[in-house]
Amino acid sequence: MSYFIELVVSGLAIGAIYGLVAMGFAVIYKATGIVNFAQGEMGMLAAYTSWSIAVTLGTGAVLTVLVAVVVGALLGLICERLIMRPMLGESVLSVVLVTVGLSVMLRSLVTLIWGASPQKFAVAGADTIVHVGGIGMRVSQIAVIAVLLLALGGFWFFLSRSRFGVAMRAVAADEKTARLMGVSTARVQAVAWAAASGLAGLAGAFFAVIYGLAPTLFELGLKAFPATVLGGFDAILGSGVSGLVIGVLENLVGGYLPSTLKEIAGFVLILVVLMVRPFGLFGEKRIERV
Repeated sequence: MSYFIELVVSGLAIGAIYGLVAMGFAVIYKATGIVNFAQGEMGMLAAYTSWSIAVTLGTGAVLTVLVAVVVGALLGLICERLIMRPMLGESVLSVVLVTVGLSVMLRSLVTLIWGASPQKFAVAGADTIVHVGGIGMRVSQIAVIAVLLLALGGFWFFLSRSRFGVAMRAVAADEKTARLMGVSTARVQAVAWAAASGLAGLAGAFFAVIYGLAPTLFELGLKAFPATVLGGFDAILGSGVSGLVIGVLENLVGGYLPSTLKEIAGFVLILVVLMVRPFGLFGEKRIERV
């Protein structure tokens, strides 16, 4: 029984990281209607940048995480302004292909600057073991779960209580009508890109601290993608919760079944769920009349 609990607890930690990235996917999709396939690469670039600053300046844990968020947000703003905004009015397929090209460019940039060798992202106190109910957890694992819960609460408040959050929901529901009502869709999309990339940076930093820093960190986006599909592309909070589900499922499959099945466990789950709920567990059902 203790082995099962350990798998669940460690699955919640990696699931929280998936949840942060998945929320970023959903934020951009909700505001723009496109999927950003460079989400993992943005998190990787933010993680490497925060690592370099931490090594150079000796920043503490909190400041290192904040640097990753700020770098991620700035990267999102730059990409939205210089790359995505000129694509307004183009087909969805063209815009999605641009994000694929952006992902390749960022991946190559990281390898060019920092090289392909793995690095140890050492943060003081991150590896300290804390026993919770007889189960040992690292401080960094507890922290990332707490951060995901804070992010879920923050986005719930933002979307339901703030004027800008209501504007974002209006753009997601009907962009043309929202524009006629005086909502700046360009500003909404810029904030969405900044928020999504900030979440990716946060997830990338935590992943690097817990599991190590390497150019393969971009795969975090691919592993978190099933959480967005499971929760629903238009469900930001649902995507975060679904990340926990995917993380626990992967750990349980890896613990009790052949390890090769761990990598596909999330995709098998979304195939099963989508056959029953094509719009995801938390997504809104849309009826289109033709």
